[in-house]
Amino acid sequence: MNYMGEVIIPQETYSLLKEEVKNVLALKAKIEANLTKPITELIQLILAGAIILESSDLHIEPEEESAKMRLRMDGILQDIISFDLKLYRDLLSRLKLISGVKLNVADRPQDGRFSILAQETEIEARVSTLPAEYGEAFVLRLLNPKSLIEIEALGMRPDLLAIIKKEIKRPNGMFIVTGPTGCGKSTTLYAVLKKIQSQEVKIITIEDPIEYHLAGLSQTQVNPAKGYDFADGLKSIMRQDPDVILVGEIRDKETSEIALQASLTGHLVLSTLHTNNAAGAVARLMALGVAAANIAPALNLSLAQRLIRKVCAECSEMKPATAEELEIIKHGLAELPKIVQTPNIKPGQKIPHIRGCEQCNNTGYRGRIGIFEILVVDDEIEKAITDSPSAVDLEAIAKKKGMTTVNQDGLLKVLAGATTLEEVERVTGEN
Repeated sequence: MNYMGEVIIPQETYSLLKEEVKNVLALKAKIEANLTKPITELIQLILAGAIILESSDLHIEPEEESAKMRLRMDGILQDIISFDLKLYRDLLSRLKLISGVKLNVADRPQDGRFSILAQETEIEARVSTLPAEYGEAFVLRLLNPKSLIEIEALGMRPDLLAIIKKEIKRPNGMFIVTGPTGCGKSTTLYAVLKKIQSQEVKIITIEDPIEYHLAGLSQTQVNPAKGYDFADGLKSIMRQDPDVILVGEIRDKETSEIALQASLTGHLVLSTLHTNNAAGAVARLMALGVAAANIAPALNLSLAQRLIRKVCAECSEMKPATAEELEIIKHGLAELPKIVQTPNIKPGQKIPHIRGCEQCNNTGYRGRIGIFEILVVDDEIEKAITDSPSAVDLEAIAKKKGMTTVNQDGLLKVLAGATTLEEVERVTGEN
């Protein structure tokens, strides 16, 4: 869609809100006090509040007698306010208008976008509408350039960061990031691109959609309606003499085969896959129909990741772990390789516990950090891949060679005071 509206938040309004809106309760009170304001001003207030609270998504959902608004913060949805259906319809109409979607269509999903200008920062808002029981559900994803961080800020341990920095210097091969939706895969890949970007390196991306704009890159977006998909885009990119190629996601056999071929012919290829762990990338590619013999020489590295919430610096406290908590930590870290520096765990070992305060919206957490596992394809792993192993078998081999899992990385972050055992269990499903 070519149309792109814009919401400009006056600098004075934004600065004032930044002083007043420190948490969800403050935003709720502010919105309630301004429900009778013109709809354009109310939308400015809502969007400014969502940006200030560093939300990733804004949800507006109609119910039988009212509608509710929620924000996703640190990966968790939080209720903000309920309001009457008339205001819901007014908000929906205005947001659909600036998003460039059809106002008179309510019986099928629509996608749109608009930009938000706040304190000279342009934030893109991706919009999705969906027919629901009592009206259209509306979700707005905020793509804040503030999310573009350096690779050193991702939260990797020094040994993992050293591996990544070494691998991205290689002139060819495939670098895959895996994990579920919303685990920060794109953030990691953009951080890698920022690290390797230079005047001597030509980088071309093909994405769906382009999430963040980076100066100095050639970024393209798929358009299936016009016959331009990942596979077609990759074929065209190969004729543009790139050094590095970013493929937003590998979804089918043709795309995966072209990407692997590109990695074997002098290109560094970065991409994502939806798998549960690093070893699962190989099984996923085979499931798409790619021969193991083609994967083995092309794949350099598979990185799996999750995002976990960090404890609030204002209200969390370090307390001695219980005997049960110590046993969980010791069991999880029993097979750590020697290269990983692990604290000497003993009775009385302190770990973070949450309380909750106004600064963290009484959740006990504020901000997120990555937990990672990295499978590096060396000669032994390459030989194993040619035998078409299952993800379980390949993971076992990688562990023997020193791979740490996302769960183990999470437990190390517990010992470092960054997060809680409960949060690691919530995200990884292990204890």
